[in-house]
Amino acid sequence: MRYGIINYETAGSGVPVLFIHGWGIDHTVMQAAFEPVFSKTGGYKRYYIDLPGMGRSEHGDIRNSDDILALLHSFAADVIKEPFMLVGQSYGGLLARGFIRNYPEYIYKLILLCPCIIPGVQQGRTEPLSVRARDDKLLSSLSREEYDSFTQMNVMLTEDVWIRYRDILMPALSRADWDFLNNVLEGSFSFDPDDIDECTVPCLIIAAKGDSVVGYKDQFDLMGKYTNSTYAAIEDAGHNLQIEQPEAFESILSSWLLTH
Repeated sequence: MRYGIINYETAGSGVPVLFIHGWGIDHTVMQAAFEPVFSKTGGYKRYYIDLPGMGRSEHGDIRNSDDILALLHSFAADVIKEPFMLVGQSYGGLLARGFIRNYPEYIYKLILLCPCIIPGVQQGRTEPLSVRARDDKLLSSLSREEYDSFTQMNVMLTEDVWIRYRDILMPALSRADWDFLNNVLEGSFSFDPDDIDECTVPCLIIAAKGDSVVGYKDQFDLMGKYTNSTYAAIEDAGHNLQIEQPEAFESILSSWLLTH
């Protein structure tokens, strides 16, 4: 389906949930992560979008995160049309916080997966890349392109993680307009998305203790603003937490949805 330049898919029925993926990927990564839980939980209508210049969404005249936020607001007003749960991953977590700062009346629950706190590459208190497990036989079988992609930020370099990375992340990465992302799109807002007094909506923050892209320690600071939050920091996981530790991720998500 299309909404202007936005490509999106829906699943299920019930309370609406809007999923915002990270930089350079697309909605299929969020589907792979969240559908195993939401499809079993029931009672939610899921909206999976591709951000501009990613997946099958055009970039149009988008130039910065302010522009994307305005587009997301229009999507919420014209397509969803009622309060919803907002889910943001990585860069999507930055956009989600901008949304709840500017349009709090739309959001009744919030989930942040490895959210970007400080815009830019490896800003803030990020962890050094430290591999927790590796399969050298597997790694030696990969092409140079596959090896470089897989080892860039993952800390669990094992066969099961590679299969998920190959089947989920790599196709999504290949669909991005990297010229637009690298040379045009400005990821920062013109304002501080965390410039809020307090947000009392139920909030789940799932972080990775081995995240070398965004800092899980910086994410702790959000609890001072999001005062009704649950925070989980997962061992043996990097920025792709959902494919490195899927059982832990799904268990935490399922439990939170059942109790909130």
